[in-house]
Amino acid sequence: MTKIPLNLVWLKKDLRLADHAPLAAAMMAGNAVAVYVYEPSFIAANEYHTSHHLFLNQCLAELEASLSSVGVPLVTRIGEIPTVLDDLRRSHGIAALYSHRETGHQLSFQRDLRVKDYCQEFGISWQEFSQNGVIRRLQSRDGWAARWNMRMSEPIVQLPSSSVVFRGAIKSAGLVGADTFGKDRTTTKILQLGGATHAAKTLSSFFEIRGKNYATEMSSPVTAGDSCSRISTHLAYGTISMRQIYHQLLHYLALAEDAPPAAAKITKKSLRAFEARLRWHCHFMQKLEDAPHIESKNMVSAYDGLRDELTHPHLLEAWSQGETGYPMIDACMRALLATSWINFRMRAMLVSFASYDLWLPWQLTARHLARHFLDFEPGIHYSQVQMQSGTTGINTIRIYNPTKQLLDHDPEGTFVKRYLPELTMVPKEYLAEPWTMPQGLQKEIGCIIGRDYPDPIVDHATAVKAARQKLGTARRSNNAKAEAKEILAKHGSRKRPSRRKSHREGD
Repeated sequence: MTKIPLNLVWLKKDLRLADHAPLAAAMMAGNAVAVYVYEPSFIAANEYHTSHHLFLNQCLAELEASLSSVGVPLVTRIGEIPTVLDDLRRSHGIAALYSHRETGHQLSFQRDLRVKDYCQEFGISWQEFSQNGVIRRLQSRDGWAARWNMRMSEPIVQLPSSSVVFRGAIKSAGLVGADTFGKDRTTTKILQLGGATHAAKTLSSFFEIRGKNYATEMSSPVTAGDSCSRISTHLAYGTISMRQIYHQLLHYLALAEDAPPAAAKITKKSLRAFEARLRWHCHFMQKLEDAPHIESKNMVSAYDGLRDELTHPHLLEAWSQGETGYPMIDACMRALLATSWINFRMRAMLVSFASYDLWLPWQLTARHLARHFLDFEPGIHYSQVQMQSGTTGINTIRIYNPTKQLLDHDPEGTFVKRYLPELTMVPKEYLAEPWTMPQGLQKEIGCIIGRDYPDPIVDHATAVKAARQKLGTARRSNNAKAEAKEILAKHGSRKRPSRRKSHREGD
């Protein structure tokens, strides 16, 4: 019997049926098979955590059933992609390979180059499709936003109503546990649930219920968990596409236009704020697409050597465990360790504190955060970490005062006391700076600073003054100015600057 070669859909960060151009193209060609590969080199990376694996497997479990309903088998394998492709080519033949383009870390970039070489060697057509607003081989940022709008406004990709289905037998590894790769099999973290169904429910609840006051409640960790969209993890794994989200956003914007403000399920202000962040999502990913080196190297090389070495490992350890003696910092870190999520402003504060107060190399703190962000997206992550560390050359140096952040965003101590139970009895007037409590009060409430909760590991004012001087000297150099000019031309937003007050020290 003649062997009919496969039209292979290579699944990566696109674990869904809807708006899936590679899947639609493979089904149109017939004999479509979807493959997901557990890549040991990826799973061994420092950024990979058991929580990522659990979410991934939840997505794959639902996707397998969804693919089966349209006559496409899901095959999973363990190995590096070229080896898996070679095995499938030998056993079944590969007519063509279909996938979405990915803007990922260096591992994924190098892997894609190997796949390209393999396909060229064996004459396999590899068709790649865009699934967001990132543009490959972008020549200029001019007009980027208009192109983003155009892409997002395109119709949702529909699967063909009929297709020649694969009828043969093919080996699959099934759902592979993290322990197969030397990771913990499970975690105590309280995680979001994976899969396209949960993505749809999460987005719907945001537009219908949770997001009404998104614009005003996204900054505080007290309210952000409910008021933020919480769709970022689903975007990272592709259980929903950016275009699907944008189309729903347009629907609710139309409803908001017709409804009186009091009757709107979500305010127009919140919808516009959310729209801006969808665009920012791709804006920051575009930076990594255009400059892959920013994963590990300063965007401006004039800052090289400033804080490349880890000179005080105990500071990194205290920061990474939420033991710095600054309650807002520690509560946010412990919340992240417990749930794999914290809101954007608090992420920025954590990075700012690590980079300025503790003068830690951003590469090390970025790795720790990537490991614990369930929604880790390399393009956003490394761009933002560098932005909050002052190494982009084009952004205002943002130094967050942890005392002010608590007073502004958790004045009652609700969030801090949830994640720092040792501070439960501390009166709120001392909660932002518990080290200022009188000794008698510390004994009375059973919370001795330095014993039950750490003393501050650095003095904020002294530390940031030194950091600002070091960065300022580098920033004023001719080399830094020249590089910053080039970076602004290549990566800078073309949006006109806001007249709002800049966020500087004391923010």
